[in-house]
Amino acid sequence: MPASTPIARSKTAALARVLDVITKGYCRYTQGTVSASKAESMARKFHLCYGIGCTPAQRVTKRKRGLANALLVMYWPEGRQQVEWLMLVADGEGMEGETLLGIADKPRLVWLGYELVRRPERGRTAWTWRRTASEMAELYALIAEYGNKRNVKLLGGLLQTLANQPGFHGVREQSMRLFQEARRLGFSGDFPFLYFVQKISHGERLQCG
Repeated sequence: MPASTPIARSKTAALARVLDVITKGYCRYTQGTVSASKAESMARKFHLCYGIGCTPAQRVTKRKRGLANALLVMYWPEGRQQVEWLMLVADGEGMEGETLLGIADKPRLVWLGYELVRRPERGRTAWTWRRTASEMAELYALIAEYGNKRNVKLLGGLLQTLANQPGFHGVREQSMRLFQEARRLGFSGDFPFLYFVQKISHGERLQCG
């Protein structure tokens, strides 16, 4: 099986993959951006150095040898000239060349404009994404401005924009609070539907080895 890594064309796919792999022990990270023209060569280099395109069987072998497994999450929309990447790493040796942070460390991981946080779920801890505090402050200010001016059209458009953002648990909770603030300020229309993130593909495969 040729070595490969998925390319996420949407933020939802990229962010969902991060949540999926955290539960598999990928607890450290490093991130960056690269030009689209260099993205494939970067992925190949990361595979050569860290095995980001390893098969599940190869990852089991590495883990038994005490070596760290790594994988690469790439956000690369069609036509985009900049690719945002996040490399996630499990415990083990072999990553001494990278400066890695822990996903539970503070300041929290912020990627693609969203902040990674833990939340309780059925007696255990789960991970989710939410908007940053600075973005929420800006959104509350916009809602206040549109509400005070009784600009129903702009306010309704803003609420629809919120509903179109990735439907992770943390984002949905924030959206509901923003919706309620709009109602408090006099918005009387129907709220747009807030979708849950469903199980989605991690993206098309990029050959990296």
